[in-house]
Formats: sequence, structure tokens, C-alpha cells
Amino acid sequence: MSLKIVFLGTPDFAVSVLATVNKSKHEIVGVVTNIDKPAGRGKRINESAVKKYAVEHKLNLLQPEKLKGVDFIQSLKALEADVFIVVAFRMLPKEVWSIPRLGTFNLHASLLPNYRGAAPINWAIINQEVETGLTTFLIDKKIDTGNLLLQTTLTIDPRETAGSLHDSLAALGGSLVEQTLDEIEKGISPKPQKTNGTEKEAPKLNKTNTRIDWSASLKKIDAHIRGLSPYPVAWAELHQDEKILPIKIYGSEVEIAEHAHPSNQIITDGKSLKIAHPEGFLIINEIQLPNKRRMIASDLLNGYQFSASAEVK
Repeated sequence: MSLKIVFLGTPDFAVSVLATVNKSKHEIVGVVTNIDKPAGRGKRINESAVKKYAVEHKLNLLQPEKLKGVDFIQSLKALEADVFIVVAFRMLPKEVWSIPRLGTFNLHASLLPNYRGAAPINWAIINQEVETGLTTFLIDKKIDTGNLLLQTTLTIDPRETAGSLHDSLAALGGSLVEQTLDEIEKGISPKPQKTNGTEKEAPKLNKTNTRIDWSASLKKIDAHIRGLSPYPVAWAELHQDEKILPIKIYGSEVEIAEHAHPSNQIITDGKSLKIAHPEGFLIINEIQLPNKRRMIASDLLNGYQFSASAEVK
């Protein structure tokens, strides 16, 4: 026996899950993703990763402008799906998630109830967690609060970045979703999430919370940078020659050492790039200056010179 599935998702993270479900015994009767949007300087039409997969594998594709639209709701109901699966999609109205007879479940990249919110992968690294995982849970009226189905854990490497953790979790996601479908078919009993007040949140990343706080410890600054690399990227202000320039830092290392340099001063010998800190130095491995491409620090220093008074804030 197999279940009839409608899959809702958009980015690459969702594609690996969609591919696993498509190869399983269960039947995908519909794929829902965002409408095509112009992107970049040339405003070329951008198709979601999920759409590209659905088209390539000749899956039934739906791209609604409005999730509450009458035509879209009717189209979903006509598919007579048993379960809806949501992976990295926007928030669904009740009119959608209440349609399937066995419910709608989401794959979330944390061990709920910890790290509810939009950016669990990033915040787990920023907060220097040693473990994270994936959760499947039934969607309800609130965000990431529904009854739990299954979970799997993953150890976070000490030098993990948001990009590497994203890829590791994506590789595990398909298997957990397939297991969840099999358990739903058998009649799994969802369990309420139990909170104790110590749970951490994973709010949406923005210009404010991605800025580097140079008053933090070196390890915390380094974790902040890794947790935002390669996207949306930690940033700071470069102050030099009476100019203030926004810079992005993609990679760093910590060097604990005693020195006499003023905090936040940029130190370079033409080959390496460091930022002075009370605990030592933050070694910058990858950086991007305004109107320049992302570069290895040593490559940047081949053609760019920081002033003696240059500092970050």
C-alpha cells in the first residue's frame, strides 16, 4: 500500500527530500512551489529548485499566486492526497493544511521544540551547539508547535558552517520523511511538544542580527561568521581613510595570543589578514569588499592595501 502525496517546497534543501519521496513506494500527485520571479541585475526569470526537479521528472506542478485562492484550493482537493509534506515553504493557511485526511507535516531542521523559527541551521552554529537534527511534525495554527512525529540527531562539527550543516541535514531529510510516511501509513501516534522554558529560538536573519559584535569573545565571533556562511554572510564596517565601507566575512579562525595592538585594528603583513581582539586575533580567511568578488584574504592582499589606521566596527 502507498500514500498519495502533495509536496510543497522551494529551495535546494527541499529537492533532496522530494527526490527521495519520488523514488519511494508512495505516489506524488502534486508538487507546489513558488511562482517564478525575476532576479539579479538582468531581472531574468528565476525558477525554484523544486520546480526544476518537478519539470524534469514530469510531476504535476502547481504554482499558486495566492495560497487561499479558490482555484488553488479546489485543485488541491481534486488531487485527493492522503498527506501533504512541507519542506522549506512559506507558512500555510488552514484552508490548505487541513485538506488531506491524514494531515500535513513539516520537516524542520532542528530538534523541536528547540530552535523554532526561520533559521534553525544558522542559529545552531551561531550559538555553538554540539548537536542538532531534524524533526517531522504535524502543522497547526502556530509556527513549529505541532505534534511531533519523528526526529533524528546529528553531531555538529567544531568547524561547521551553515553551508556544510545545511548539506548534511538535507542528505538526512529524505530518509526521515520517507520513514515518517511509512509510520503514518501504519498509524503513528503524534506526541505533543514538551517545553520547559529553556528552548532557544531561530528568528529570521536580518541586517541587525547578522552584523558582527566585536565586543563578543573570539570564539563567539568565529561561530557567528561560520553560522552565516555562505549565506546571508556576517558583515561589519571597515573604517579607513575617513571612509566607512561595509564588508562581508565568509571564513575565519581564532588565534589566542597576547599583543599590544588596539582592539579592532586590522593587522596585515601582505599575506595574512588579522583583526586585533583583547583575547588575540581573528584571522580572516575569506572576505568581500564593496564592488569586489568574494576572495581568499591572501589573494585580496596581492592587489589591495589597508591603511595603517584601518579598523572594523
